Amino acid sequence: MKKLLLAVAVSSVAAGSANAATVYEKDGFTYKLNGDFQVQMREAIGVDERAEVEYDDLELKNYVSYDLGNGLTGFGRLDFGFKDAAEDDTNGSNLEEAYVGLKYGVASFSFGKQNFASDEFGIEEAYEVETIDEDRFDGFETDGDDSVRVDVELDNIYIVASHEMDADDDKGKGIGGEFYDLFVGTDIAGLELAAAYQQYRPVDVAVNGDSVGTYGVSAAYDFGFMSLAADYSVSDWTKDDDQNVSWTEEDMTQYNVAAVFGVASTTDVAVGVGNKDSDVDGYKDVTEWYANVTYKFPEAKNVRVFAEVADSDLKKSNKEVDMGMLAGLRVKF
Repeated sequence: MKKLLLAVAVSSVAAGSANAATVYEKDGFTYKLNGDFQVQMREAIGVDERAEVEYDDLELKNYVSYDLGNGLTGFGRLDFGFKDAAEDDTNGSNLEEAYVGLKYGVASFSFGKQNFASDEFGIEEAYEVETIDEDRFDGFETDGDDSVRVDVELDNIYIVASHEMDADDDKGKGIGGEFYDLFVGTDIAGLELAAAYQQYRPVDVAVNGDSVGTYGVSAAYDFGFMSLAADYSVSDWTKDDDQNVSWTEEDMTQYNVAAVFGVASTTDVAVGVGNKDSDVDGYKDVTEWYANVTYKFPEAKNVRVFAEVADSDLKKSNKEVDMGMLAGLRVKF
């Protein structure tokens, strides 16, 4: 699935991407570079939507490391994304990750602008989700620029803990405060299990509530002819009423189920469904489903074409939304 645990461990913050190209390596110094370019034609789920060219990924990722001796490694990462610049026809790039760290044995410590531990969670296989989030962690923040993170890679257990010291509000989500995240994944006889937890403490309690706790569990198994995975995540928080005299508990739950079929050595077909349900005022029970096909060129499987259809039972302005569809090309290294 999208975030199988073994793939996550191989691509941990101290190792760089598994697909990265080694540009230079000498005297204990290593420089790796990898990129992910995806452009697609898409008509989004909605009412009277029109097709447009969309840039899902335009990323360049730089990774450097030094062998410091006695099993100690110093490393750093600097990633740039050009998606927003391409979409908005503006100049410049977006700094997506910028961190440094040290690794010793099975453990690494990093700090800077990077993903939270909860970003490792999730199994959905859609190229795009429109009317629901990928999971409940995605409904809040899963990265920040004041973050410290610890990764531990054991034989078949992957553990990540992170702390965002001062989340700002630069993404328009109305979120500011601290985040504490934990992710644990393991592989037991081919069954990949994962669990994650996040605690969010708003900077303005009177506006945002006391705190938000989000947890999730997932499982994935490869049957040979197909891979099947599911996850379930819940957010619960306290919210002040209009008179500011009492607190109420409100929950939002979400599940995802996805299956991937290898119909040929070069071709995968994925189908999935996600549902978000909440007792929070203004939210509704929404289900979104999708199906996609991906073809990887046998000469270079990092070049692939894909197509997807998706639909939702969400209503906008009391109108049923129309099915969405997309097709595109992805090149990565």
